[in-house]
Amino acid sequence: MSFRRGNDARRRWRLSAKLLIAASVATVLGFSAVCAGVMFDMRRGEEQLARRTLENLASGIEADISRNIELYDLSLRAVASNLEMPEIRNISKELRQLILFDHAATAKHFGAIQVFDTKGNLTIDAASLDPRPENRSDEEYFTVQRDNPDAGLYISRPMLHRGAYAIVLSRRIVDDEGRFLGVVVGSIRFSYFHDLFGRLNLMPGDTITVLRNDRTIIMRTPFDLDVIGKNLAEQLDWKAENLKAGRAFSGKGPVDDIPRLYVRRSSSGPLYVVVGKPLEAVFNLWRTEAIRIGAIMAFLILFVLSATLVLAREIVRRADAEDKLEEMATTDALTGLKNRRKFDGEIEREWRRAGRYGQPVALLMIDADHFKAYNDTYGHQAGDQVLVGIAICISDAVRRAGDCPARFGGEEFAVLLPNMTALEAFNLAETIRHKVQQWCAGELITTVSIGVASMRPTAGQQWSDLIEAADKALYAAKANGRNQSVLATVPKIALVA
Repeated sequence: MSFRRGNDARRRWRLSAKLLIAASVATVLGFSAVCAGVMFDMRRGEEQLARRTLENLASGIEADISRNIELYDLSLRAVASNLEMPEIRNISKELRQLILFDHAATAKHFGAIQVFDTKGNLTIDAASLDPRPENRSDEEYFTVQRDNPDAGLYISRPMLHRGAYAIVLSRRIVDDEGRFLGVVVGSIRFSYFHDLFGRLNLMPGDTITVLRNDRTIIMRTPFDLDVIGKNLAEQLDWKAENLKAGRAFSGKGPVDDIPRLYVRRSSSGPLYVVVGKPLEAVFNLWRTEAIRIGAIMAFLILFVLSATLVLAREIVRRADAEDKLEEMATTDALTGLKNRRKFDGEIEREWRRAGRYGQPVALLMIDADHFKAYNDTYGHQAGDQVLVGIAICISDAVRRAGDCPARFGGEEFAVLLPNMTALEAFNLAETIRHKVQQWCAGELITTVSIGVASMRPTAGQQWSDLIEAADKALYAAKANGRNQSVLATVPKIALVA
């Protein structure tokens, strides 16, 4: 039973090596998954932080733009309302100027308010009592108000107006009956946007875009005249669904190919703001941390796997060493067969197993004939050669995996044959005897005598009874003249040649 425990222990050693490798790989995969999850969470956190920052920036810009447009629009509406009064036409120019523009919003970026009649002729100019003749009937800000009674406040495309780039704000003038009387016009110069954006601490690649509700670009920083006034609705490769009001979008925008995080403010006014930041800048800190953590994880993974492989190799080496030690402890050094110690353990195990399942156990006891005399005549070296030859013949005849051929002691051999009947065992014994007889030639002439016994273990019997029966059959074979097999019957031994 100690040999079986030894086999189990070695199997456990090898299983332990496999489990160690599997556990290490599972641990590495688990930690890698956790690390990847943390890194993705960090990435989402960086994106959310950048999005909130851009939302706050867009909100501040839009609030400033909306406040100034609303303030200027109040002035336009006040002028349009005052012009509806019939008395305004009969007063002096100085008094009319004072009434119309006394409360008009003034700032360095606001252009002077002008009034055009139904034919587009300039009639009133806040900057002059006697304005020079102008006709703007073909301008968009005039035709929209003339042709559309519900236009309300209209903001034109960016244009060159009165010597400076600006956006023109216009409102329709009507009388009490709703008839068209003309258009009141004002402008906000680009210098306002330049001044507004210049106060911001923008990083390289950051963009701020002010758009009209029809997706016309009113202003953009970095400033580019080729982009200003461009209508994104005309771009087939960019869809409005990519960036809805109050939402964000990551990727290439409609103006250039730089991937950015874009945030659009939700606005009910005539203009809205889109702020963009390059994705490289958004994830720059995260990328640095990811590389650092990834390098540490890669080092730890290599270390764990290397250590695991070294330990697993040492475990396998130990198992192999134990195999060799067991082989040395259970194998006869001369013949290569199992030794007596291993044989005793195997016969005890097989005897118990046969007793549980009611199966027979057969045993062959084999002895070299006249070996002592042969050994004395030809010497120990020749005697060893005979023993090796007999062992080869036995191994060649015994082919089942469960059979156990062993050197029992001296010139005596034993073959344990689990689940084999007496007749089958006797036939095998004869095969071995004939092989030995055929193998002998020249001066190395020898034969073997074989005792055969087969039992079904019953209560009260021991495996030593099987050995004793086979041994008695062997003695009978020698007594009958040697070079023969004798089958023992149990309990009373009957000798059969």
